[in-house]
Formats: sequence, structure tokens, C-alpha cells
Amino acid sequence: MIEPIVGRYVTINVQGITQRIYFEESGQGRPVLCLHTAGADTRQWRHLMNDAEVTQGNRLIAFDMPWHSKSLPPEGFQTQEYLLTTQTYIDTVLAMVAALGLDRPVLAGCSMGGRIALQLAALHPDQFSGFIAIEASDFQPAWYDIDWFDRPDAHGGEMGAALVSANISPFAPEAERWNTLWMFMQSGPGVFRGDLSFYTRDDSLIARLGRIDTAKTPVHLIVGAYDLTCTPEDAKRTADAIAGATLSVMDEVGHFPMSEHPEGFRPFFVEALGKMPEPAA
Repeated sequence: MIEPIVGRYVTINVQGITQRIYFEESGQGRPVLCLHTAGADTRQWRHLMNDAEVTQGNRLIAFDMPWHSKSLPPEGFQTQEYLLTTQTYIDTVLAMVAALGLDRPVLAGCSMGGRIALQLAALHPDQFSGFIAIEASDFQPAWYDIDWFDRPDAHGGEMGAALVSANISPFAPEAERWNTLWMFMQSGPGVFRGDLSFYTRDDSLIARLGRIDTAKTPVHLIVGAYDLTCTPEDAKRTADAIAGATLSVMDEVGHFPMSEHPEGFRPFFVEALGKMPEPAA
């Protein structure tokens, strides 16, 4: 069977640096821009992008962040240390929205993608029609040493997969658990560490949550009960700090819902899409 997912490349400029970005899309109608987790790529969204009922009225678009999977690092990367920052992440997402000509898409992000979705809800709400923040919290400091994911005496991909494994629900199908782990095993050297530097060290979102106006752009959070990195308590604390935000807790899902347990995640994602405004006719 030939899948409906179509992959292409687009070149954008982020803070004066040229980036060739790989993106995939499927469906038609309202644009939904989907962001992957730290150290992963667009493959995490493949199940929803192959779901005909979801894509019948929604154009799902997912892209590999620079340095991730099919989006190669920029020229001269061999002389750099990859450390993602909030501003670079914001600028990358906004550049993709502009390059693809998206008119106020829904932004759906997971983990670090959920965190940046909330940052964008606070700082650039007019660029989007709504936000679905999955496994997202205001700030979650590391309970692990991120340097283990980029050391000469350890396999960074396998170390990353070990951390990921602890955050996957025991209810996840075995095949999808290992498919999810494989993505992290393939991560480029230092990329997972660089993403986690953003995720575990930037607490700037905390003071910005009060700026989010859900009357203009709704915010819905989704969290898995088996998530150690962003617990339901973390997500609830964050939702409570955003007036009008809503929250759903998935009983049998962990930190990578669209990848580890697509069937368990699907109804919650469909519910979230239902909370987003329909595009103007």
C-alpha cells in the first residue's frame, strides 16, 4: 500500500543561517503543524498522518528540526556544539509557518514541542489559531545527567533510548515501543543532549504563562499517566496557571503518545482538535 504521506524539502533562514528542512504532510483542510519530541523526528506522527478520518478535514504537517533525521545540520556544523535555545526554536517554527504559507495553523507539539507551543502561545499567539501542548509543562529540571547522551565512552543513541524506555507506558504495543526507541537510537551525536539543554535549563516560560489569552487562541494540554518527565501533576500545575486552558490525562500512555501508543492517543488528539476553532469559510 502506498501511504498518503508526502515528503518534501524547503530552505529557510533562521537567525542568518540557511537551513534545509525536511517536512511531510497528509490530508487537506485546516493546517495542523506537528512538532516532534527531543532527539526524534517526524516519524513520530506517521500514524495520525495515515489516519483518513483525521486527515479528511485536517492538513497535518510535520517537519524535522535542523540537525534531526533528514534535516541536515547547517554548513560548518563540525565546528559547533548543538545546543537548542528557546529563541532559535521559536524562530525556526515561525520560519516554517511563513515558508509553507500557513494561515494561522493549529500548533500541536509533544515534549519540547509542547513546551515551545506554550512559549508561542504567550509570545506569538496571532500566528496560530490554537495550541495543543502534549506532555508539556512550564519547567521540568532534569532528574538525569544529560551529558551521558554525548560522551566518547557511551553510545549516545542507546543511552537516550534507555531514558526514553523509562517514559513509555507498559500498555504500549511492543512493536511501537521498539519503533519509538529505534528513532532515538538513530539520533545524531549530541542532538538529544542539545535538545534536552533547552528542555531542562530554560525556565523562562513560567513567568509568561499569565500572558496567554485562551479567549483568542485556545490551549489544550494532554499528558500521559506514565510520563516521568512531565507528570500529570506537572501538566495540571501548568494548565492551572493559564486561565481558560483545558487538560486531559491519558490513563495508559507515556511521554511519546503519538508514537508509542497511537491507538490510545488518537481519541485524545481528536478531542483536542475539536477544541480548536474551525477555519473561516
